[in-house]
Amino acid sequence: MNPKLELKIQNLPQLPGVYQFKDSTGKVIYVGKAKNLRNRVKSYFIKTQPTNPKINALVSKISDVEVIVTQSEVEALILEANLIKKLKPRYNVSLRDDKSYPYIVITNEPFPRVFSTRRIKSDGSRYFGPYTDAYSLKQTLKLIRDVFMVRSCKYYIDDETITKKKIKVCLDYHIKKCGGPCEGLVSREEYNKMIEQVAQLLNGKIDDLVGHLRGQMEKLAQELRFEEAAVLRDKIKALEIYTSKQSVVSIEPVDRDIFAVAIEDEDACGVLFKVRDGKLIGSQQFFMTGAGYKGEDEVIETLLTQYYLSSDYIPGEILISQNIEEADSIEKWLADRKGMPVKIRTPENDDEARLISMCKVNAKYHLDEFRIQKIKARGEFAPNVLRQLQKELRLDRLPRRIECFDISNIQGSDIVASVVVFENGKPKKSEYRKFKIRSVSDKPNDFASMFEVIQRRYSRVLGEGGKMPDLIVVDGGKGQLSSAIKALENLGVKEQPIIALAKKFEEIYFPGIDQPQSLPKSSPALHLLQRIRNEAHRFAITFHRDIRAKRTFSTKLLEVKGIGEKRAKVLLSKFGSIEGIKQAPIEELEKILGKSIARNLKEFLEKE
Repeated sequence: MNPKLELKIQNLPQLPGVYQFKDSTGKVIYVGKAKNLRNRVKSYFIKTQPTNPKINALVSKISDVEVIVTQSEVEALILEANLIKKLKPRYNVSLRDDKSYPYIVITNEPFPRVFSTRRIKSDGSRYFGPYTDAYSLKQTLKLIRDVFMVRSCKYYIDDETITKKKIKVCLDYHIKKCGGPCEGLVSREEYNKMIEQVAQLLNGKIDDLVGHLRGQMEKLAQELRFEEAAVLRDKIKALEIYTSKQSVVSIEPVDRDIFAVAIEDEDACGVLFKVRDGKLIGSQQFFMTGAGYKGEDEVIETLLTQYYLSSDYIPGEILISQNIEEADSIEKWLADRKGMPVKIRTPENDDEARLISMCKVNAKYHLDEFRIQKIKARGEFAPNVLRQLQKELRLDRLPRRIECFDISNIQGSDIVASVVVFENGKPKKSEYRKFKIRSVSDKPNDFASMFEVIQRRYSRVLGEGGKMPDLIVVDGGKGQLSSAIKALENLGVKEQPIIALAKKFEEIYFPGIDQPQSLPKSSPALHLLQRIRNEAHRFAITFHRDIRAKRTFSTKLLEVKGIGEKRAKVLLSKFGSIEGIKQAPIEELEKILGKSIARNLKEFLEKE
């Protein structure tokens, strides 16, 4: 520790507050809270502490410390959460940005609107979510539209707009989907009472809402206002159908948030189960970074403070998988926001333990998915079958990119070749290529054909500065493999992983080994090679058939009086097939061939 920093730490106040560690560039790398700032900051530099690689790395980079004194531990807690969210220091556990998920917003307007959005603005609007399930979001918005007469227009409506009648009622008013606030057909007080009911629904307090609506319905029925009572009856029915689809997890009608986390290396995932009136109404996932060497209790504490910093609704009870050090401070903070006591605790019975366990299982699942996506984004993900293939073929590197060649011909005519590309075990059809063999024309010669296509393929790849594949597979046996190796040697390519896969016994030929090798028939690695080989064969056969059909078609056209090779090519190019020409209007054919020849062609095709 440098003398300047040591002196600064010795003079820190013994009061609650927040400390910020900075590196040599002045960047904040860690934010923490403390009941006693001097003691807490000094503790980082005590060498008798147990070794923690992450703390050691943090301490080695500390060049300065800045503190903010607060009046209480609760204030320190809130300030720490805000600073972490704002600064995202490298060594803190911090929630990843969830702006990609949609929210439902109730706008801050005299006559609020309700819609989904991905942009959160600090304009006094209320946000509910985020919704990680798009279907759940759509169903909720549909329910709101079915039950409540919330306006859907984008106009800003206030008393001046209504007085001047700048906006006229739209179709929604006439089909009873909107009360018509734009023309003052519903008062602001009445409209905003309805909006509060929407907020109740979004907070999961559906039972309370149904009870309130049922009371209103019964009152209207007593006053013989049956049509209005029937409207409320239909709303109640829609709400009851919606809530019946939610899982009952508690006999008591409690409101409770349940949190659990899963941690692996630097990544963590927290899952929240929302229980309202004893029913599980939904879940959310939160991904965190910087969790390495942090305990489960620290990660849960960070999750709670970061989540409730912006949450619109706070239940009376929060269930967590492990006790946290700052539970009392967080309870006081949340109680102040809610206006009534909030209890944070761990499971006390088997049912609660079961819910925590289910929450943890979900957290582990989502964390695994998140890590797989990260690996994929870095291009490091590989299916297990590729690892097995690498082992079975004794390859130095993982065969992420495999290219397979096949030759197709019938009695030496129209010899073609194909190459198909598989990346990470999946076909990449945009990079499939087909070749017409030029060097062989009189009789079939698969060896010469393979030599040509390998040379053409990789002379172009190398000429364009491309990379060779991790594995080349040729369809055939020892002869085809030798021809392919010779073509590669001519191009100066050495130590290229290459094999041949023979169809008859599904044997594999390796360079420099006379006898073929076999993989177990049940081997997933063999199944992958077969799939790639079959795809190359299919692609080559399809190309071969196309060429043969066009050649046959072109030959037939030459039988028509007045049609030579040039006109036959034009017809093929424009209409593609015999059926295409057959279906073509006579006027189109006359433009190309003239009236007489077009008539001859039509007659010929009818006979054919």
